[in-house]
Amino acid sequence: MPKVSVCIPTYNRAELLSYAVESTLKQTYTDLELIICDDGSTDNTPERVLQWNDPRIRYIRHPQNIGRSRNMRSGFEAATGEYFIKFDDDDALATEFLEKTVAILENDSTLDFVCTNHWIIDRQSQRIESATRENSEKWGKDKLQKGFISDLLTETFVYQSLQVGSTLFRRQALADVDYMRAQADGCEDFDLFVRLALAGKQGYFLPEFLMEYRIHSGQASLKQDIHFLKAKQFCLNSYQFSDANLENIRIGKLGAIQQTLGLRSIEQGNTAEGRKLLQESDRLLGRSRKSQMGRFLSYLPLSLRRLAFQFFRQWRPQTYSDRVRDII
Repeated sequence: MPKVSVCIPTYNRAELLSYAVESTLKQTYTDLELIICDDGSTDNTPERVLQWNDPRIRYIRHPQNIGRSRNMRSGFEAATGEYFIKFDDDDALATEFLEKTVAILENDSTLDFVCTNHWIIDRQSQRIESATRENSEKWGKDKLQKGFISDLLTETFVYQSLQVGSTLFRRQALADVDYMRAQADGCEDFDLFVRLALAGKQGYFLPEFLMEYRIHSGQASLKQDIHFLKAKQFCLNSYQFSDANLENIRIGKLGAIQQTLGLRSIEQGNTAEGRKLLQESDRLLGRSRKSQMGRFLSYLPLSLRRLAFQFFRQWRPQTYSDRVRDII
């Protein structure tokens, strides 16, 4: 039985999958199995997988698309290693990732996972130093000290500092919280780490850049935005904290998500749902100019409404995601 299970879920990314797979097969730590779980790809992914003649590879191909979350879960359920890592099919591990993270877990049985820092790479797999630096600052990794993470709930819920793709877990720790929830699809990293913290699990931060995370240019669609916001709303509704400060932060985050989801729903044409979400947001945060404007726009015909949203979006401050996409 291998010591480490590496899982790469994939779907129609044959041209990028090789980069992820090769980074695993080139690990200096070799006691591993690589599980490629294919969510019914219609490109040449099956043929691409056949090019690797390595007995450590296990290829799970679903005949039909079963959805991102279920595909990821199929890889976890197939894993046999004591340790487990899942990363996306367009990302990569540095060659010493497993050697260094396994050593930490082997040395301290009280730890449930080790998370490292990571590079930001572009479509051509080039490391972008400016985007990497901004990413570390945005999520607080530049301030996170090497070693045991003393306040895991604050780091995961408030700062969202950790990323699943750059983390090696004890597989049992993930099983204890039932791994990833399908309803959290799109923000499963955030949800998994929060539930691990709530379950009393212990983490370690290794500040070395031992993983590459690919960011693609282009904006998310309105449908994708709404999917993510609904998942985040589900997660925030599912938590309840005994600490008053954390509970206030949760309520603030929930109100902000409901406001944004309400605006996006109105833009999409789901007027009644959007107005209801804005009302719920106002109940938590108080009335705001943004929610009032959203309600006003909800009375316009859909074509004019969407034009208005596009106009106002041009004048909003540039977000972190916008800046990173501009860099790459």
